[in-house]
Amino acid sequence: MTSSKHELHGVLPVFQTPWLENETLDLETLEREISWLYDCGAHGIVMAMVSETLRLDSEEREQLAAAACRFGKDRGAVIISVGAESSKVAERYAKHAESVGADAVMAIPPVSIGIGESELLAYYTRIIHAIQIPVIVQDASGYVGKPMPIAMQAKLLAEFGPDRVQYKPEASPIGPKLSELRDATQGRARVFEGTGGIALVDSFKRGVVGTMPGADLIRGLVPLWNALKSGDTEKADRIHGPLSALISMQTSLDGFLAVEKHLLVRQGIFKNTLVRGPVGFKLDDETKCEVERQFDRMLAAAESAPAGKPAATWQVCRTDDNGNDFVMCDATTETEARQLVDEFTHRGHKQHYWLRQK
Repeated sequence: MTSSKHELHGVLPVFQTPWLENETLDLETLEREISWLYDCGAHGIVMAMVSETLRLDSEEREQLAAAACRFGKDRGAVIISVGAESSKVAERYAKHAESVGADAVMAIPPVSIGIGESELLAYYTRIIHAIQIPVIVQDASGYVGKPMPIAMQAKLLAEFGPDRVQYKPEASPIGPKLSELRDATQGRARVFEGTGGIALVDSFKRGVVGTMPGADLIRGLVPLWNALKSGDTEKADRIHGPLSALISMQTSLDGFLAVEKHLLVRQGIFKNTLVRGPVGFKLDDETKCEVERQFDRMLAAAESAPAGKPAATWQVCRTDDNGNDFVMCDATTETEARQLVDEFTHRGHKQHYWLRQK
């Protein structure tokens, strides 16, 4: 069996797909996005639902998967969504993902038809047999389809083991369903939180090994994950409040896409907010104002110093290929800021890193 080159854990953001004005893939911006995610502390990247996979043709989907692996695999885990309406097509996508260097694949079940447990088992079994890297079973019923039986998911782990089969459950109610899956697998299941972070604090207590949020909130999600890992519940709660308020405004796939791309433009990563249509949600001005307010609250909480630690007085910044400047992180001293600038610079990326006082 071929094992993953990178451990699957921690904050694994699902990247958003940038488009040129003619709605073709903007690979230059994608590379910038992926580099920025790793600079912000991501443990890996994911191509999945909010990457607009359902709005790609087969050639574009494989092109995007190959580009994500090319831009991301040297710095962390790369997970590629391969779910399709037929087992044959899902198998094709899985083999392609493995061939271009993915560390794992993730698959939703077919969404255009309702299938029973035996057909679901056959669908996932075919994907697992087709490749040697892990398969993450995604119950995407928060977006599309219907919840998958817990017993069926547990059967897959019993047959193939936790190194080959992992999970991203999104069926409601999130917490109880996650615990049910954990208990049905005797605690062996490796589970990733999949609600954008809104259920992360509760899910962490139930044993998740990572989270797969949207890329736009990476500057809140990494500090939140680190706070949970270190037992700093006070900081975790401060970040989680505005983050949850932000995510609660995103009630559909297109709602997530609209907010995520708006915030990526604000942070200097995307050039536009284009989403392939038809779309079911557009941001109005009042919603934008509230998104901005909660985002600022989240950043303030994420960047706040713990009690007894000096407040951050320096910022580490980056200038991208298009001359856009944005803040990478805060530092309490000039020495610490310079060390961070050197660390980012020595990673060999094209962007320019620099520091400034707040």
